[in-house]
Amino acid sequence: MKAFIKTKYGGPEVLHLEETAKPVPADNQILVKVEANSANPADWHIIRGKPFLARMAFGLFRPKDKIAGADFAGTVESTGIKVTRVKAGDRVFGESLKGGAFAEYICVSENDCATMPDEAGFPEMACVPIAGLTALQALTVHGHLKEGESVLINGASGGVGHFTVQIAKTFGARVTAVCSDKNKDFVMALGADEVIPYDKEDIHNHTEKYDLVIDTHGNLTHRDFRRMGKRGVVVGFTNMGHMITLMTKAAFSKFPLAQFTAKVSTEDLEVVASLIKNMKVKVHIEKTFPYTEISQAISYIESMRTKGKVAMVWGEKVKSKQ
Repeated sequence: MKAFIKTKYGGPEVLHLEETAKPVPADNQILVKVEANSANPADWHIIRGKPFLARMAFGLFRPKDKIAGADFAGTVESTGIKVTRVKAGDRVFGESLKGGAFAEYICVSENDCATMPDEAGFPEMACVPIAGLTALQALTVHGHLKEGESVLINGASGGVGHFTVQIAKTFGARVTAVCSDKNKDFVMALGADEVIPYDKEDIHNHTEKYDLVIDTHGNLTHRDFRRMGKRGVVVGFTNMGHMITLMTKAAFSKFPLAQFTAKVSTEDLEVVASLIKNMKVKVHIEKTFPYTEISQAISYIESMRTKGKVAMVWGEKVKSKQ
């Protein structure tokens, strides 16, 4: 099978499309024929081996797992003997943070994926796992959002942000979104009640108070969280120094500030899939790349200016339903 291989850390240029052995599912795994992927900041952090501490999990001097990629959507080709929830022919979407998704086939646990809604396409659902789970868990598990509360979402037009705005509105929140002025109309169309264009108003001097502040961009300071929120959630960060400073101050403060990495969960994937099926959440794909240009897709999102998501498609053409 074809797969994007990385044998060292570096930029997207270290990914090479090569022929490698097709994986064989273990007893509790499924083999998925990949139809589409999406690009995430997690991908380029892992490919670059940054922050350095992450190499404790992914390989200190060189990557332990050679095939890159986390998010995928595709068709189940075969299953292990202990798999009970899905069967061959099912259309599924999911993630594998240890890699393996940027390939024609991937083996994953049945608990790392969920069944796609009938009406949804592969590129659409490939864009859901990391970003959709992060948005959902930021709001519910770590943000403890309640109906009727106000939430400020920093980085509202990005991959995680555009899901967060929509899910928060679905859960009955009043949403104030922070994005660039050029993306104001896009974020309002997602359902935001108010938009603060960061290039016209300095968010670091914003004085309104919210029940919950979620930072998906990663540039808010501890002072920002305390000034604007009753509690806060950190999703992204601009650099390791900023994160260390932020969490060090949080450790010596009574202000409730959570920082987390989303955990893959079939149940949570099903929640987001249900919202998409019922047209309460729409996946916005800004750009789609062919699989041969996966390296370029990773480079594209490193600019941190993507509106919505970036998808990568395997094969000549992917139909919305098969």
